[in-house]
Amino acid sequence: MTALRLVIVDDHPVVRDGLRGMLGTQPDLEVAGEAAGGAEALTVVGAIRPDVVLTDLRMPEPSGGTLIRLLLERVPQTRILVLTTHDTDSDVLPAIEAGAIGYLLKDAPREELFRAVRAAARGETVLSPSVGALLLARVRPGHPVPSATLSAREREVLALIAQGRTNRETAAALFITEATVKTHLLHIYAKLGAPDRAAAVSAAHRRGLL
Repeated sequence: MTALRLVIVDDHPVVRDGLRGMLGTQPDLEVAGEAAGGAEALTVVGAIRPDVVLTDLRMPEPSGGTLIRLLLERVPQTRILVLTTHDTDSDVLPAIEAGAIGYLLKDAPREELFRAVRAAARGETVLSPSVGALLLARVRPGHPVPSATLSAREREVLALIAQGRTNRETAAALFITEATVKTHLLHIYAKLGAPDRAAAVSAAHRRGLL
């Protein structure tokens, strides 16, 4: 079996080392190159022409959607999989619009990352749950997801938000990370058809969820 050839693009050496070591445990995945910034990425990807590029978004220019677009112009058959800590509208939407086939957060379990790389190589779209929820909320503004109900944890998060707690305070109260709180909030927004925290709390009160 021919291994999938990958290029890692991230300006943090520790992250690159960690990803290289993790991906190297899979016999069908080969890290063929690395880059610490956008300009280097264009050179490396152009020379190696990998199956998949794993790239962060915020790094020495070009970065974000601009880098993704330039990479695909040079090597259109390469699949771009975003791997980042950022999941706001201003990060997600430009990346998807530029042609990224997938968008994962760095707190994803390693098995999820392996599956995402393989799926991206096959041309399948891969999105982390929070990103999927954000995109759904964007394409269906003001409309709740049909038959959606909040999970017990989502209710806990929303109850604390309704009390005026910040993401950090909510995370501390529930012994979870801030990233997890953000993920829960994005799911809540999508389910309730709410654009922000205040609207979500209001919608939850109207539906008797709080």
